[in-house]
Amino acid sequence: MTLQLLQGIFLPFLGTVSGSACVFFLKNAMSDRLQRALSGFAAGVMVAASIWSLLIPALDQAEHMGKWSFFPAAAGFWLGILFLLLLDHVIPHLHRNADQAEGPKSNLQRTTMLVLAVTLHNIPEGMAVGVVYAGYLTGNTGISVMGALALSLGIAIQNFPEGAIISMPLWAEGVRKRKAFSYGALSGIVEPIGSLLTIAAASLLVPSMPYLLSFAAGAMLYVVVEELIPEMSAGQHSNVGTVCFAAGFSIMMILDVALG
Repeated sequence: MTLQLLQGIFLPFLGTVSGSACVFFLKNAMSDRLQRALSGFAAGVMVAASIWSLLIPALDQAEHMGKWSFFPAAAGFWLGILFLLLLDHVIPHLHRNADQAEGPKSNLQRTTMLVLAVTLHNIPEGMAVGVVYAGYLTGNTGISVMGALALSLGIAIQNFPEGAIISMPLWAEGVRKRKAFSYGALSGIVEPIGSLLTIAAASLLVPSMPYLLSFAAGAMLYVVVEELIPEMSAGQHSNVGTVCFAAGFSIMMILDVALG
C-alpha cells in the first residue's frame, strides 16, 4: 500500500517533469497550434476530473443529508472558487497584465508570471490527490484505490502540457535549457507536498471530506476557466483547442469510470 500511495502522490509531479523535459527534445519553440492543443487537452482532463473524481464523490458522501445533500458540494465548490480568486488578487495576475506586454523584456516577465500562476494553481491539484487518498485510507468514503489512482493519472496527463507550456517559452526567451527545465519541473513540486500534508491530516478530514473534495473541484475549475480556456481559444487555432478539450475530457472520464 505504501508503494501505491507514493506512486499516486508523485505521479502528477512526474507528469510535470516529463512535460518540462520537452525543452531538451524539441528544436523549435512551440507553435501557437500546439499551445492551443495542449491547453485544451489539459482543460478537458481537469473538467472531467473535477466532476467524476471530486464533485460526484462529494455528493455521494453527503447522501445522508437528504434534500440538503447538495450543500457540502455547493459550499466547498464556492470556497474553492473564492480561494483562487483571492490568490489572483494577491499575486500579479497573468491575464490582467498581458495586454501591457510589449517587447522581449515584458514577454519574459509574462512567462515568469505564468510560472508563478501555474505553481500556485497546482496547490489545489495536490490537495485533490491528497484528499482522495486520505478518503481511501480512512475507509469510510467509498473511494477505491483505483479511483484515487485514476485522478492521479489524469492530473499527471494534464501536467505534461503544463510543464511544456512553462519550459518551452522560457527557452524561447533566452533562458538556458537546464534552467528552463528546472523552472517547469519545480512548478509541480507543490503537488506532492500538498498531497502529503493533506494525507497527514487524514483522520481530521473525514467529517469535512465532501467539502474538501468539492473545494478542490472549484479551485481546479477556476484555473480552467481563467487560464486554460482563454489560452486554448485565443488566435486562429481555437478549433484545435476545442477538439483537444473533448479528447482530454473523454480520456479522463474513461479512466475514472474504468478504474474507479
